[in-house]
Amino acid sequence: MLRTLLIALFFLLPAIAQARPVVIELFTSEACSSCPPADALLGRLKQHEPDLLALDLHVTYWNGSGWTDPFSLAAATKRQQWYASLGDSEDIYTPEAVVDGRAEMVGSDRGAILSAIARARSEAAHSVPLAIVADAESVQVKVGSGTGTATVWLFGFDDSHTTYVRGGENIGATLTEVNVVRSVNALGTWHGEAGGFRLARPAGMHLAVLLQNADGHILGAAAD
Repeated sequence: MLRTLLIALFFLLPAIAQARPVVIELFTSEACSSCPPADALLGRLKQHEPDLLALDLHVTYWNGSGWTDPFSLAAATKRQQWYASLGDSEDIYTPEAVVDGRAEMVGSDRGAILSAIARARSEAAHSVPLAIVADAESVQVKVGSGTGTATVWLFGFDDSHTTYVRGGENIGATLTEVNVVRSVNALGTWHGEAGGFRLARPAGMHLAVLLQNADGHILGAAAD
């Protein structure tokens, strides 16, 4: 109750630019032999980069190649296709990392990822305020005021999963993956005015919200 009250009072005040986490999305699959090093790197980044919001998105197009990824989501594949449509090529691949909605690189390329994170931190220092209030049944997302137009995205994710792979390119491997995304929902469009959304709680132990405009630029990010 106190947390809800404090958040409500915060959004009654004029919006003040605030720091937000840098977002890294990893598009991966348990059926892809090149993906385990990328997932391991994401785990290390989560551990050592406290201002990072990591999202592990399992795509569907590897399914049927000897292993069906139990965490694969059509929404993850669709999101990766959207990112591809923003660039010069619409090719998609795994493992692919997208840092802060704009920089793309191979998901196991530690140097390129760290460089992109460092560049993104300057933009992350100023963002639209976001907050999440959730219980076992429902979620309320609060969005502060600002300028521009953007989509509000809600992700549900689990801390980690360990899977023994029984087929495909990784047959016999035991894979541990962090911040595994279990649900992706577009809540609606933000036009610069403070507001909010309420919905039934989606799948996932934890929740993250992104405010992202049409070119991929992230205007705000928060997680519970």
